Amino acid sequence: MCGPAYIARDSSPQRGGRVLVAALAFLIAGLAADATAAKKKKVEPPPPLPAEHRHPSGGFSFHTPESWKVASPPDNPEMLNASGDNVVVRFIYREGENGYDSLHGACMLERLAPAMEMQPVVQYEYDYVGGAIGSKRALDSAFVVTYDAPILGAAQWRQRNVTIVGDGVSLCAITFAPAPLWKKSAPTRALVDAVLGSVTFK
Repeated sequence: MCGPAYIARDSSPQRGGRVLVAALAFLIAGLAADATAAKKKKVEPPPPLPAEHRHPSGGFSFHTPESWKVASPPDNPEMLNASGDNVVVRFIYREGENGYDSLHGACMLERLAPAMEMQPVVQYEYDYVGGAIGSKRALDSAFVVTYDAPILGAAQWRQRNVTIVGDGVSLCAITFAPAPLWKKSAPTRALVDAVLGSVTFK
């Protein structure tokens, strides 16, 4: 399983389009053992992501496989959902710099179903791991949610929330993957991380 790290591109003229990498340190002792074990395994190469999508605000773009569907809910133009290959990536973008911790907390409440249709307790993998992406700040949390009824054939979903605030923008990126698929499928993990890492700010 990949550790808490996030890659984003900043295409603003001031930064010359360089890749900004924030390696969010392993602050959870158990992740260190996972990282050591991962080094012994073959690293799955990222898949091709030929389709580019831009948030309606124009504030950022990202890439997905051609087959994925991308749409905003009619009642929430800040949100953009991308789905395909049995996984979902949700973006919530806002102009202006929202409260760092409060935005992350709010985004961690995002789910694939209403609150009454899931178990109240989640299983944390890691929580509020902090770091920096250039001049932006980032928080990263991951946990497993159990739904009362299966969604796309799975009741347990691994959810990761990455919140980025700075340079006048606020972005929450949320990935959802069936927990069994996430654990067993290296290509799925590589795909989700590649989509998340393809984010490019204007």
